[in-house]
Amino acid sequence: MKVSVNDLHKAFENRIRLGIMSVLAVNDFLDFNSLKDYLDVTDGNLASHIKTLEKEKFIDIEKRFIDKKPNTRYFITEKGKKAFEDHLKVLEAIIKSQK
Repeated sequence: MKVSVNDLHKAFENRIRLGIMSVLAVNDFLDFNSLKDYLDVTDGNLASHIKTLEKEKFIDIEKRFIDKKPNTRYFITEKGKKAFEDHLKVLEAIIKSQK
């Protein structure tokens, strides 16, 4: 099987989007501030990358209140999980093909 970088998903080309997916792949939910802290990015930067992943339907949101304060949590969707796993498999295949 020939492996190509063209098989990688475009949505994961950016390190921040890759980071968001990585963190959400191992956590059921994370709120905006937790994601921001994990990835060490600004509010605007994180918001724009979240929006991109939401458009792809790779992540979704859950809005709720904690002590009367709004709280938005993010989680990876089944579609996102599959796309991310496929992306990682291509990366692994590229690495293995270079040995």
